[in-house]
Order: sequence, then structure tokens, then C-alpha cells
Amino acid sequence: LFDTGDFDSGNARSFLFVAVALNGASYSRGQYATFTREINKRINLPTVVLFKTATDLLTASFVHRREHKRDSNRDVLGHVSLIREIDPIKPHRAHLDILSDLSLPQRLAWMNAHDKPPNFDGLLAAWLNALDTEELNRRFYGDLFGWFERAIREAIFPSRQKRTLPPEEHIIRLITRLMFVWFIKEKNLIATDLFSEERIASLLKNYDRDAGDSYYRAVLQNLFFATLNTEIDRRGFSKGSNATHRDFSRYRYEKEIADPDRLLALFAQTPFINGGLFDCLDSEESTRDGGYRIDCFTDNPNQRRGYSIPNRLFFDDDGLIPLFNRYKFTVEENTPVEQEVALDPELLGKVFENLLAAYNPETRDTARKQTGSYYTPRPVVDYMVDEALVAALAQACSPSDADTGFWQDQLRYLLDYEDAFNDAHELFEEEETAGIVRAISEIKVLDPAVGSGAFPMGMLHKMAMALRRLDPDNQRWATLQKERARTKADAAFDTKDPQERKAELNEISDTFERYSGDFGRKLYLIQNSIFGVDIQPIATQIAKLRFFISLAIEQEPNENAPNSGIKPLPNLETRFIAADTLMQLKAADQLDLFRQQIEALQTKLTENRERHFHATTRPKKLACRREDTRLRRALAAELNSAGLPEDDANKITYWDPYDQNAKADWFDPEYMFGIADGFDIVIGNPPYVRQENIGPQKSSFLALYSNAATARSDLYCYFYARGLQLLRDGGMHVFVCSNSWLDVGYGAKLQDLLLKNAHIQAIYESAVERQFSTADINTIISVIRKTTANDSDATRFVHLLESFEAAVAEGGKRREIVKSRAELIAAGTGGRKFVGDKWGGKYLRAPNIYHAILNKCADKLVGKEVR
Repeated sequence: LFDTGDFDSGNARSFLFVAVALNGASYSRGQYATFTREINKRINLPTVVLFKTATDLLTASFVHRREHKRDSNRDVLGHVSLIREIDPIKPHRAHLDILSDLSLPQRLAWMNAHDKPPNFDGLLAAWLNALDTEELNRRFYGDLFGWFERAIREAIFPSRQKRTLPPEEHIIRLITRLMFVWFIKEKNLIATDLFSEERIASLLKNYDRDAGDSYYRAVLQNLFFATLNTEIDRRGFSKGSNATHRDFSRYRYEKEIADPDRLLALFAQTPFINGGLFDCLDSEESTRDGGYRIDCFTDNPNQRRGYSIPNRLFFDDDGLIPLFNRYKFTVEENTPVEQEVALDPELLGKVFENLLAAYNPETRDTARKQTGSYYTPRPVVDYMVDEALVAALAQACSPSDADTGFWQDQLRYLLDYEDAFNDAHELFEEEETAGIVRAISEIKVLDPAVGSGAFPMGMLHKMAMALRRLDPDNQRWATLQKERARTKADAAFDTKDPQERKAELNEISDTFERYSGDFGRKLYLIQNSIFGVDIQPIATQIAKLRFFISLAIEQEPNENAPNSGIKPLPNLETRFIAADTLMQLKAADQLDLFRQQIEALQTKLTENRERHFHATTRPKKLACRREDTRLRRALAAELNSAGLPEDDANKITYWDPYDQNAKADWFDPEYMFGIADGFDIVIGNPPYVRQENIGPQKSSFLALYSNAATARSDLYCYFYARGLQLLRDGGMHVFVCSNSWLDVGYGAKLQDLLLKNAHIQAIYESAVERQFSTADINTIISVIRKTTANDSDATRFVHLLESFEAAVAEGGKRREIVKSRAELIAAGTGGRKFVGDKWGGKYLRAPNIYHAILNKCADKLVGKEVR
């Protein structure tokens, strides 16, 4: 194969290939990873495992290894990379490409180009590089971005009407919908013939790849709006008395279809999915009455004039369908310890973060010049989620032995993906387990700039994993959901209909009986714990997409069950909303005089939105939305009577959470999410917008957050202050953002605000020049707990700070100033050290938490650099 004469052994003296015949037809990624680790534990050299299932599917599995730091005779096993279930008779194009890239000539060329040693260590590094999912993501994004720019040039969208969207948003929304379809196609819930040009050409009249545009209309729109978004027993063409543009659940374009029955038979293989992703965005009103067309889903050619997505954009050599077919998709999200070489939903989030960056005015130029890394890296997300959850859980529940230090270590182990033995539950007593499960059920998390949903998704995965380890049969979790439902019903202003209450409890029981595993965990975490806000409606759509996929993959189709055994997805419009997080409604001076009426309406509104969350038919959803409109108007009138300015009352009236094209120019967590007492965790990556680019709202932001920002403050400073406002006392504030506020003049106000209203548990500085490769900033991670003014740690530090400032202001002796500063520095915690191996050494704990905040400010006063 190749000459090994000059091939020295290095740390690894050879490779071993082990072939394993399995009895089952198919296995999960986790099972393959477990098999691979168990084999490699017993063999002290790199071992590639080749699996063959009973159905002759092949899987190749590689494990990362490094030399043990204390015992050179042992290796430490890292994450497992899989090329999973290759069909040797009819291999996927992506599998052939990956295997070709693994060939020795290709890998030896890579080793030479990257100065890797000519030994087995170098070859293993070369193989693992070929299996790198980050590189796969970059390649896919590059291909998709090329198509994105082409589609913007060649497609035509409506304009000159009451509401229009830019072409970029139309294309991103199309990609969002089709990508979801592609993922559930992996679950065999979509007929593959719908994406075969040969099959489609025979179903459509006068199909023309180059000049025609019937595929998007007759196939994709009918799939999106009248199949995925319509119950099976209500599907059918718009005819006779039901021929109305207002009923978007009916099939259209029958005159363009050569064989309607055959096309409907293909659609019939797809269950009703629900969830809002496939809601038609056209208004119910006609254009003559002020309505508008976004999707132009109508048989009336006049109503869809100016909307055309050519067939060639889907099917020519550079089309979207061939592009998707070049890649392998998997519905399981990769983790730090096991990865399938395929596009997973997390990689999808990264792709959309970059597309959004290419669409945003602030980042457009940079994003279009580079391949983009605007998403928050997965290790950063995981670490921030762990820090926030450990702190929140440690506050909410206590250990039986009062050892708080070991308690936090136990919680970290519970949340560690690398708990390969899955024995975390053995660390907890029965009452401790019950306390943690209850605490998880009560946590409220907000991402105030949600983007594609990386942090909420990280929260969902970690909380679901903790529940899975502590409560594997879901008994505790199911009981808590029923208890929550009863409590809500008892607390309702109007006594809930007993039948409705019984139906809700039965629904919870049915969910856990019919859908095992993580479905029930994720569903109720999404319903009760996780919230996101973004100023861009399209961003919230992408975040919802990831949550839809996360729920969809937990279900196994059953063709003999109603709706193929698939539980329709919830409606997430009241969990991820488009709004300006920084803007607030004004307080009503006379609110207390009308408190009872206002609380009654607010309760009814919250209950109605919970009904909409679970509504699984279009009539039920429409009924909830009409009731929402009625209650909003009544609430706005009461608030206006209570003293709320008319403009703000009107904002409440006209904000429609179900309008996927609109955003609110304000944010109120009690009204929008029903959360009055603050969140337990505010986490995220606030937008980095320089002060000169903030725009006309800057003066409003300055007025609202004068205690934290100056005219020279960048946008993220306002998000720090707003995040602190949105927390309950004791809540955790965890951000990754620019480090500039630590040592520039405009950061002084923010430093003062945090010192006097929070306990800064940790600040981690970037140990590399750039963590976000295309964002022109150096970053920190801050872990902050909101406290009251009499918090002992914060108060002590403020007193020390005041003493230090007084010593400097009074011109005290240098010895007194140095002593005062030493006491100030001693109030912090921690020495300079790496956060951990999982970070790859990318972040360092600041030399001293409070010293990092003072940094150059204090040093300049003394006239001596300390760092």
C-alpha cells in the first residue's frame, strides 16, 4: 500500500483494526461509541473498529487518543468519531466522499502539507482531521452560501404591498423549512420521490427545469402548508365551497399537476407535524382590504404575481437538492464525546448564525468576505451552561450532609457529557435526587439575544441529560408535570372547567406512556423553562426550528398508529419571540387601583397562550389567536385606565405573538412570557455593535440604562444592565462578550453597577487573540450572581473599593495606597489557571476577579502596572 521504511513508530507503534459482527439491524450513535470505547480500553494502541449489522450496514469508528500525562504506558481516550451505517450496495454520496478522503494518498498529502510527523501518530491525526465535523460544517456552509447568493439574484418576491420582506429573509425562511424536511426525511417521514427530479417531472404538467417554476409551488408549498401543517383527515384540494384563499390548509395548483392522485399519495406518507414552522404567512385579509402576501400560496395568478423561484434553483448541478444530497444528515446532535461525520442539528444552527451574519447590516460585509464563525463555539456554550446550571441548582436544593463544596462537584459530574459510566445518579441520596429534579422543573432561563438558539438548546440538552440520569423512567418528572397542571388550575382566577382539567392531566399521562425517552422531558422543559428573544423575526424562526427538530427526533414512526405514531409539535410562538429586549414599557402610576382586573386578564391571557402551545389543529389555534386578540385589547384598556400611557397600551394591543413577520419594539417578560418574578438564569452572547453604529435608539437606551452606560458604550453594555434587571435576586447572569469594558473609560459605570448589585463569581479572559475567528474582538466569559445591596461579599468589596479610592483621592502615602489595594485584591478569588482541558486552553481565569475589573483603572492611579 505504501512504503513504511521511513515510517517511524512515534507514540503509537501500529494500528489495530477490529471487525465486529452485530446481531441487530441498526444501532444508535451512542451504542457504537460505547462499543468502541470498551474495545479501545482493553487495547493499548490506536484501534479502528469496523462494525457490520445484521442488515450488512457498515460503520467505521475512530477514537481520539493522547498519552497519559502521568503514566506513559497508558493512553487517555477522547471523543469517538463515526462514519455510521454505510450501505455497501447503494452507498450515500457523502459516505463515498468521506471514505475517499480517508485514503492513504489523501492523508499522506495532508500530513506533508501540515508538517505532521511520518508516523502512526501523524496518520491518526490526519484521519481524525478528515473526520472533523467543524471542517464539514465550513464546507457545507460555503456551498450553501453560494446557493443563497445565487437564489437572491434569480428568485423574485412580492413588493409594493402593505408588508414586504427582503429577498434574503425569503431565502433563509425557505432554507429553514426545507432543512427541517431534510432532517425528518432521515426518520422516513417524507417520501424521497418528492425530491427526485425524474419523479417530479412526470407529476407536473409541462415541467421545465430552466424556464419553469412549478416545483416550488405545486410540490414544496403543498408539502409545507397543506401537508405538514394540516391534519390528515382535513387534507384535500381547494374546490367548490372551500375554494378560498383564507384556508391555507387546502392543496392548491391542481391545474399544474399532471397526476394529482399520485402526488397526494406521496404527501400521504407524511404525518401532521404542526409547530408553526409551516404556517402560511399570507394574511387572512384580501389585498383590497389591506392584507398582504408573503408566501403567495393561492390559485389566483394575480395574487402571486411577482413571486417566482425557478426550478433550476432546486435541480440543476448547482441546485439546492443536489447540494443537500452531497451531504449526510443525522438527527442526533453530536456531543463533545461522540460525533457522527454528518450534518447534525447543531451544525445547522451554526450555518444559520452565519447566514444571519451575512444578512445583518452590522456584520454583512465581513460575513460575505469570509466563511464565517459568528456562532458561539460549542465548548464555550457547554461551559457557560454548566456554570449557570450548577450555580442555580446549588441555590435551589441542598445536599444532605451540608458539604456545599462537594455538592457543586456532584452537580458538575451530573452535567458532564464525559460521564462515560453514566453513574452520576449514584452520587445522590433519594431526597437529593428528588430536590434536583424539582429544581430543574422550576428553573426559568432567558437568552435575551437568542440568534439561532445555541444557548437555549445547550440548556435543553443538559437539563434533559440530568433528568435522564436521575430519573431514567420519568416517574418523578411525570408526577411533577401533573402537580404543576393541578396547581395552575387551582390558581386560575376563574375555576377551570373540570373536563378541561381532566383532559390536560390525561394528555400528560398519554405523553409519557406513548413517547418514552427524552420526548416528555424536552416537551415540558420547553413549555415551562426555556425562553428566547431576538430583534430579528427570522432568528426566532431558526431557534424554533432547532427545538422542533429536537422534539421530532425523539419520536419513532409507527405506520399502523394514527398520524404514523407522531405527536404533533407544540406551538413555540410564545416561547421564542421577536422583540427589542432593551426597550421597556413605562410603569403605570395608578396600577394598584386596577390590580384585580389587570391580574385577571393577565391570567386569562397566560392560560390562553398555554392552550395555544398545545393546540394541534388549525381551528383550535385560530380560536386561541382570536381570543388572544380580544384579551389583549381588554388588557390594554385596563392598563390605560390605570395610568399606562396610551402609546404603551397600544403596543400591548397590537403586538401579535403569532405574526411571524413582525417584531415588538419593546419587551416585557410578565406580559409576553407570564414571568413576573424574574428569571433564574440569563445567558447568551449579546450583539457586538460599536457605539457609533447603534442607531437612533441610542438616546432611549442611554435614558433607560444611565447607571451602566455612557454615550461611548458599545451595545453589549446595555445588555449587561438589562440582563441584571431581568433576573430574580440570586439569579445567574452568564455572558460571553468583548473584554473591553474591563479596561476602558466607558466601562466604569458598568463595573460600578455590577460591583454594587452583583457578586462576580468568575471572569474568564481569552488566552488566544480571537475566540470568534471573524468577530474582531477579544472575549471574556463572565459568571455573575445578582445580589441585594446587603450581600456580604459585595458589600465588603464596595467598602474596600471606597477605602482605596479615598486613599488615592486624599493623596495618601504610597504604602497606605498599596496596602488598601492589596486588601481590595484579596477580596477576589482564584489564581491564574486554565478553566479545564475541555476548553483546549482557550480561556483563563482572570488573575483575580475584582482585580480584572479594576485592571488598568486602579493601576494608573497608583502609577504602576500590576499585570
